[in-house]
Amino acid sequence: MKYLLLFFVLATTTFASQIKIAVAANVSYAIDELLTEFSKTHPNTKVQLILGSSGKLTAQIANGAPYGLFMSADMNYPQMLFKKNLALAPAKVYAQGRLAILSKRARSFKEGIKLLTSSQIRKIAIANPKTAPYGQATIQALKNAKVFTKVFKKFVYAESISQTVAYAITAADLGIIATSSLYSSKMRHFKEHLHWKNIDTTLYTPIKQGIVLLKKSKTNPDYKAFYNFIFTPKAQEIFKKYGYIIS
Repeated sequence: MKYLLLFFVLATTTFASQIKIAVAANVSYAIDELLTEFSKTHPNTKVQLILGSSGKLTAQIANGAPYGLFMSADMNYPQMLFKKNLALAPAKVYAQGRLAILSKRARSFKEGIKLLTSSQIRKIAIANPKTAPYGQATIQALKNAKVFTKVFKKFVYAESISQTVAYAITAADLGIIATSSLYSSKMRHFKEHLHWKNIDTTLYTPIKQGIVLLKKSKTNPDYKAFYNFIFTPKAQEIFKKYGYIIS
């Protein structure tokens, strides 16, 4: 009996697997549900998440971080890794993100993005456009709406889109955030058209989010399993639930 117990412990340890995946901050709101669903078919796979801005995660990967899969907030960063021979194949779009204006206080959104020019709006939280694709899309939207020169002095920069949400509900009057954050359990008390409004998607280039298997995934087939899972109808339905556009 003692030997059988020892064999069971060794077998459990042997067949347990851990994968490390780098995930863009905007996906953090949907990731718990994604992991719960993935675990139904891969109960012995432990997924370790590393969350951050896509730019910073890309830099970490380029410097040898032991991640086997990268879910970026855009296509450029994962494509860059593929060109540097750090990914197994070109990036593939798994979802399309959207921008929204968030106010911690109820207000009228009839003016849309022009609301940012109001003298009552003194601080606007945005993601750092140097490292966060959602920050880049924000700048593009403001320029196309012809309000950038009127509002750029109001900016409060955050390192990632998730930190932008934190700033928007604490230190700023408004924030330009990922729509996906508004569907998390902690944010659902903010109501559309009362606390937030989506920004017209014609004002910025579609935020196509890319995923790649990195070279370090070769030694563990569970990375490929997670990659394939992201494109299943169930996973895509979860992304849609969190406000992403699914093609």
